[in-house]
Amino acid sequence: MKIAFYGSSLLSSYWNGAATYYRGILKALAARGYDITFYEPDAFERQQHRDIDPPAWAKVVVYPATDDGLRSVLAEAHKADIVVKASGVGVFDRELIEAMRTAPRPDALRIFWDVDAAATLEEMRSDPAHPVRATLPEIDLVLTYGGGPPVIDAYTAMGARECIPVYNALDPETHHPAPADPRFQADLALLANRLPDREARIEEFFLRAASLAPERRFLLGGNGWHDKAMPANVRAIGHVGTADHNAFNCTPQAVLNVARDSMAAIGFSPATRVFEAAGAAACLITDAWEGIEMFLKPDSEVLVARDGQDVAEHIAMLTPDRARAIGEAARARVLAEHSYDLRGAQVDAILKSRRPRERKAA
Repeated sequence: MKIAFYGSSLLSSYWNGAATYYRGILKALAARGYDITFYEPDAFERQQHRDIDPPAWAKVVVYPATDDGLRSVLAEAHKADIVVKASGVGVFDRELIEAMRTAPRPDALRIFWDVDAAATLEEMRSDPAHPVRATLPEIDLVLTYGGGPPVIDAYTAMGARECIPVYNALDPETHHPAPADPRFQADLALLANRLPDREARIEEFFLRAASLAPERRFLLGGNGWHDKAMPANVRAIGHVGTADHNAFNCTPQAVLNVARDSMAAIGFSPATRVFEAAGAAACLITDAWEGIEMFLKPDSEVLVARDGQDVAEHIAMLTPDRARAIGEAARARVLAEHSYDLRGAQVDAILKSRRPRERKAA
């Protein structure tokens, strides 16, 4: 079956946290015989910051972020058996979701794939005329990369025919143990872009922890932190490309995951970083959120912190042997239960159970 996928970017993770997720899921689907074309706009300097070449398992069409560019790629939708509009493209999101009513063939399966369900749902609650909410009756299926029962219930209450979470996962070919790199030496490292709905949590879980442990070394990677006041023991290094993520995760004694406000509130939303770190056998400390036990077992596969004080205490008590044991246990868990191969099998089963021709006959 042919899939037309309209998303932010497959080729660049620059200001695009969904890149790893797209790559893992679509690569796994391609291995199961799907013919995939990914349409991404030339926007936000992502094409100047590519971190992969166009892959063999998907055709990538980069279109100008203009009205003509949009029209040219929407004209391709009628060739597909399955048409996917992802959230957070960044340009033409309204036009792309509204086009789900008219651009696909009548027998095509229409999917809205929400990679930030908490934010999308909040927008829809405050705006009854929100384009996603208005288009839900025309969409066959909503897939999300997190959220669990709260997101399923919210989407169905707003008119979605069906909502199924497809969680983040690990591609062991791209995220795996790697040699330590002196650039990333630290007691605790965090990789996170500076975003308004996560900054306060990073101040608490990372910067406050650094203030409480002045003798420890803290490392911060990600965009947007250049003008942020930080404790003297925090070193900010800016954007870290995906080619360096394994070394970034493997070198420090521990790495930290901090969920965005909305993701933490809704729960059941492990970030891509959780699985990247676990795949590298890193010792992961995460802020507390509902549902973590579905993915990693607290105390033996992950350390859970309620605040910056907890983070500082975890660092103080952590030995190299315990850090190594936690990381190895986490890696074993995600390889067994949370690989993109398994997520691909899940999506394959979902799509095959809703074959376009069966919908047409119905």
